[in-house]
Amino acid sequence: MKDRLRRSRLYMPGNNPYLSQNAFLFGADCIILDLEDSVPPAEKFASRILVRNILQNVDFGASEKTVRINPLSSPFGKLDLEEIVPAKPEMLLIPKAENRDDIRIVDEIVAEIKSKHNIDSKIFYMPIIESAKGVWNAFDIASSSPNIAVLGFGAEDFTRNIGAQPTRDGKEQFVARSMVVIAAKAAGVQASDTVWSDIADVEGLQKSTKEAKELGFDGKGAIHPSQVEIINQIFNPTPDEIEYAKKVVAAFEEAKSNGSGVVAIGRKMIDAPIVARAQRILNIAQKIVSTAD
Repeated sequence: MKDRLRRSRLYMPGNNPYLSQNAFLFGADCIILDLEDSVPPAEKFASRILVRNILQNVDFGASEKTVRINPLSSPFGKLDLEEIVPAKPEMLLIPKAENRDDIRIVDEIVAEIKSKHNIDSKIFYMPIIESAKGVWNAFDIASSSPNIAVLGFGAEDFTRNIGAQPTRDGKEQFVARSMVVIAAKAAGVQASDTVWSDIADVEGLQKSTKEAKELGFDGKGAIHPSQVEIINQIFNPTPDEIEYAKKVVAAFEEAKSNGSGVVAIGRKMIDAPIVARAQRILNIAQKIVSTAD
């Protein structure tokens, strides 16, 4: 499903099948079997075989089955697709996306492989924005294919690319993160924030995740299972948010049934963006209940 719940995406090294076998227990909405950064060049071939077998034989539970391929500009990306697509992942992460052609090439290769293997199931994409050029072209990337479900942001490579010094409060990423959210929402897809790389800094993770939610992100990356529950809890609507959203939607429905274009709760006027946000909160709450079931 394109618009499924994606609060947390957990990266698992593609060269370590023992971790992946029980990955669904960690509660991440999206499990990413990584063939890129966590796998050294000498292990790329063996790792893609392992990942293919994991996709075919491991129960991911409610977690979305996702693979991060290597960039197509590398010697490994096309080979990743040829091995992985026949195993029917639910989503592919496309790293270092910088323009719409990066996605178009993936689209063409995936379509050819699916046709060859008679695959009818959908495979969605999450391009990751990791450079100044990618940020600048973020809307073009996000709107380049109907198969794109999420636009992600990768802070570590982005920070290196612009020559900035990483800071704990992430001020060097703020504009880029905001641009990624705006581009994703303008294209009608979800936005997922960067990982928090300091596993021991729980307070920093909480602060960064709350900021991501406030900026409009739909989820955030995790590099360790211990981060998943924190991310999920912060992206969950609070009871107060859900209660207010119910009131907004009820007031909107009542006004509509009475033929009125004016919606109000008490003395506060409610406009279309507030109604849309309330409906989104209730949709997320419903997805959380469905996932738990």
